[in-house]
Amino acid sequence: MSTSLGDVLETARRQRFVGRREELAGFDAAVGGHSTRRVLFVHGQGGIGKTTLLAELGGRARAAGRTVIQVDGRDVDPSPDGLRTAIQDAAGRQTDAAPLGPLLAGGVLLVDGYEQLTPIDGWLREQLIPSLSADTVVVLAGREPPTVPWRSDAGWRELVTVYRLDHFDPDESGQLLAHAGVEPSVRPHLVALGAGHPLTLALLADAAARGQVPDTLADAPDLISTLLQSFLGGVPTQAQLTGLATCAIAWVTTEDLLAHMVGADAPAVWQWLAGRPFVTCGPRGLSVHDLARDVLNAEFQRRVPEQYRTYDRRIFDHAVAGLRTATGLHREPGAHQLLFTHRRGPFSAVISALRARGSAAVVPAHPDEHDQVCATIERFEGPASAELARAWLSEQPERLYVVRTGERVAGFAHHLLCPSGSALEDRDPVVRAVLNHVAQEGPVRPGERVFINRFASGVREHQRDPYMMAAGPVSSVIEWFARPLAWSFVVVVDAEFWAPKFDYLAFAPLVRIDVGGLRHVAFGIDWRRLPLGPWLDLMYERGHAGGSGPAPAALLRPPALDRHRFEAAVRAALQTLHRPDLLAGNPLLGSALAATSGGPDAAQLRATIEDAVAQLGNLPKGPQLQAVLHRTYLRPAATQEAAAEVLDLPLSTYRRYLARAIEHLTDILWAVEIGEVRPTPVQPA
Repeated sequence: MSTSLGDVLETARRQRFVGRREELAGFDAAVGGHSTRRVLFVHGQGGIGKTTLLAELGGRARAAGRTVIQVDGRDVDPSPDGLRTAIQDAAGRQTDAAPLGPLLAGGVLLVDGYEQLTPIDGWLREQLIPSLSADTVVVLAGREPPTVPWRSDAGWRELVTVYRLDHFDPDESGQLLAHAGVEPSVRPHLVALGAGHPLTLALLADAAARGQVPDTLADAPDLISTLLQSFLGGVPTQAQLTGLATCAIAWVTTEDLLAHMVGADAPAVWQWLAGRPFVTCGPRGLSVHDLARDVLNAEFQRRVPEQYRTYDRRIFDHAVAGLRTATGLHREPGAHQLLFTHRRGPFSAVISALRARGSAAVVPAHPDEHDQVCATIERFEGPASAELARAWLSEQPERLYVVRTGERVAGFAHHLLCPSGSALEDRDPVVRAVLNHVAQEGPVRPGERVFINRFASGVREHQRDPYMMAAGPVSSVIEWFARPLAWSFVVVVDAEFWAPKFDYLAFAPLVRIDVGGLRHVAFGIDWRRLPLGPWLDLMYERGHAGGSGPAPAALLRPPALDRHRFEAAVRAALQTLHRPDLLAGNPLLGSALAATSGGPDAAQLRATIEDAVAQLGNLPKGPQLQAVLHRTYLRPAATQEAAAEVLDLPLSTYRRYLARAIEHLTDILWAVEIGEVRPTPVQPA
């Protein structure tokens, strides 16, 4: 018997087939009569391997002695007559009105591109397939999952098996590349780049065969174009394009984020996105597979770079706004988004690991999880640290955050707020050393707090564990936005690993001390020198343009004024309120009172003081105090005697009121300085 080129081609394809063990087992059972399942429904995104799988199923069916008829919905008129004609043509029969049952009896019908046959889905389900003989096996493969009747009807639930084709794991990806002849030295890079997507891996293998191994997908525009066609097919509207860009940029696309990006079109765009095979709709929102994200990001950056940057910044600003206005764990999505901003920097490996492992929700711990946490600390850091952790957890349990896998803690971070008045602040050598550093280099002022991420670990890889690297940064951001802080510190024992990351974050190694024979390093930042807002802007820039090390000097405020010098500066500012040249030299220009997004500004300082004078009216006897300041400094009389006369007050009473007014005004301005009150931005002229 002669062998056709088609037979050779099929043999070559089957020899290179990889994975899909569950789908193959289900099909073999159906063809062998070992299963009651007669209809297999395979769905998945473009390029995921549906057509390749159908080819393998066809080969297996023929090897089992079955007749195979295969049609492609993309080549079929979506009508009963159109499909009937396509099946008869594929079987080599003359087109007529004869029933299809006898033609397909005992055979296997493979239908690719089933999403194109949606208009006749009901006819297939209610008429065609029920008319076939009981030993016929039907495989329907398309991008979309089966419609509801396939899954809700009691009869079909007994006959149909649904398979969603997922991406290859690293071993399967490596096998595919090996079958394609890719050199072993190149395979790990291409496995990472292909993210388990069969079509991408095949295209990368082809590029490697031609000696063209891209560093990133963005370096292979032809490959990206091919992938986009397999993913999308077509995007009808600008709103849907914006929705795709949002999904590509954001950690998770929530309904309110989508509304922020596309406005009133959000419900329709949400429904369209949720129907894309590469988009997953979870309890937190929409997310896309990493490969689709990489492809979409590369294409948007290549085609519409300015618009892409605008989208990216809007999503970042939306996350920051959410962090500022939300409370408690409602800040978590924004914190995850900020971490995701740094997926191109030193946190890229942990972000990839977290996405590969699934959920990385950072939540408050339960009291019964304290033993798990302390046991982990003892295993990695010794009994001395574990004893301190137990003590701190008994005093400040509310700032222990965990990531769970199943019912177990996978990673955690425990934060402290100091000074707390606890004897532990002196007993814990790390906390004592941190507070000593603060006292020497930038003492806390009345009302200010020091934040210390004291303990953090994963249960498997200690401080290199991806779950620790989710729990630590995400919970820190949640806490940093919860209240104004003077300093933040993060304590690690794996300083060699963490130093480059903290350098990127503009945190400096400020304290080193041994506990239980283990060196602890506290990386810290003085938020009074680099407030949270400018720091976030710096982190955004580093997340996109790179960079590390200390913050640029231009972003730093002067060292914080203590309360005594602050009071003196307020009195001096009142004296020069109408002299911008003199006000610009006041020490308060380096304080929060004068801060703007563009840097310190004398007009903002004056506006903050005037706004504080207006707030005096809310205090007991406030209108009188407000009037005294108004006639003394805002619209000043020539002398204090003249001001007292205008206010119809004895001079001694006027001076007593003035002293009390300045005292209350300083209290209001101090609340602004330490972050308890945000100043009202001055409106541009």
